[in-house]
Amino acid sequence: MIRVGIGYDIHRLVAGRTLVLGGVVIPHGKGLLAHSDGDVVIHAVCDALLGAAGLGNIGTLFPDTDPRHKDQNSCELLEAVVDHLREAGFVPVQVDANIIAQKPVLQPFVSRMCQTIANCLCVDAGCVSIKPRTNEGVGAEGREEAISAQAIAVIAMKPQ
Repeated sequence: MIRVGIGYDIHRLVAGRTLVLGGVVIPHGKGLLAHSDGDVVIHAVCDALLGAAGLGNIGTLFPDTDPRHKDQNSCELLEAVVDHLREAGFVPVQVDANIIAQKPVLQPFVSRMCQTIANCLCVDAGCVSIKPRTNEGVGAEGREEAISAQAIAVIAMKPQ
């Protein structure tokens, strides 16, 4: 059985934070304001995977009120989500994501992001697609106030 889920996340850009997207540190003058490292790409992927399995969302598993998750590396959250999926009888198959950011230019980091996420999912890097997009100057992303991400995940029943 194949199942599909969708995820979305957005965080404000602020000074004094490191920008992490898709598990990769991106040189930029600002980072994303969040309880964890604020990686909107991985957060969207987590929600897509959890949604496909009918297992809730990232906020349920890792509430921002829990001090254990303060500044946590989102790759650790994704690995925990994959473990949660496996316990429920599912495995990740494919992820497709959009990153919406006016700046910085993200294309040079896409292959590293795909490989990092693929490693967390235990899939081939070719099963992860990430597409950076600007917002043409529109909205919070276009005004460089925020970065958002959308993701779709495909999961399958774990082979017996």
